[in-house]
Amino acid sequence: MNILVCIKRVPATGGKVTLTPDAQELDTRYLGFTISPHEECALEEALRLVEAHGGSTTALTLGPADATEQLRDALAMGIDRGILLETDGREWDPAATATAIVDAVRTQAAAGMTFDLLLFGNEAADTSGYQVGIRVAHALGLPCVSGVKALEIADGAAIARREASGGWEVFSAPLPAVVTVKEGINLPRYPSMQGRLRARKKEITQIQPQWPGNALEKIRFKLPEKKRSQAEILGKGPESAAKMVELFKKLGVLGS
Repeated sequence: MNILVCIKRVPATGGKVTLTPDAQELDTRYLGFTISPHEECALEEALRLVEAHGGSTTALTLGPADATEQLRDALAMGIDRGILLETDGREWDPAATATAIVDAVRTQAAAGMTFDLLLFGNEAADTSGYQVGIRVAHALGLPCVSGVKALEIADGAAIARREASGGWEVFSAPLPAVVTVKEGINLPRYPSMQGRLRARKKEITQIQPQWPGNALEKIRFKLPEKKRSQAEILGKGPESAAKMVELFKKLGVLGS
């Protein structure tokens, strides 16, 4: 079976987010990038399925030329092929992103590469849009199961399990299908040194998708306001005891 995994380049979790002076871009001097965590799990799931059933794996991402770094990480994990839908750095909304992916899937099919399973992360770590995988499935006319925490392939169908209140929801989707997986479905493997060396030699197909004229346009970035806190020194030594008692009374810790 042939599996396509769509991944996204996102700011590294815990990194210091700062903006350029014109508020148009992230200042990457203090920020690294990585694969969105849900999509790391999608990569791992693709590798496990191919190890069990045979076939090939392809990773695809839409983003600037620097996003090849994340594709190389996927290739180092063991993914066979990489496809970069190279943009000029502009923001692509979920509808525009899904359209570009759909066009790429159809182009691959015309060239003889069809996919039995399309895997997405349930949501991106930076935007939490929850939309791209579902939009791609709708455009291609494929069944889609989202929020998946367990996945098997049996008798030409994807058997997907999703957590529900008090148990599990189980879905059977005939292949080809689209599945969006959640972080925790597996524990992604770390690329080995040999894997990273092999990844350098693998070719990444580069495609320039057409910018949709009706897409959302970025005006500027805006950082959320920082939470403010303050501290008050009540005193030093025994002289602060009376003030502390009064404070505890105000807080309701002590009775009047």
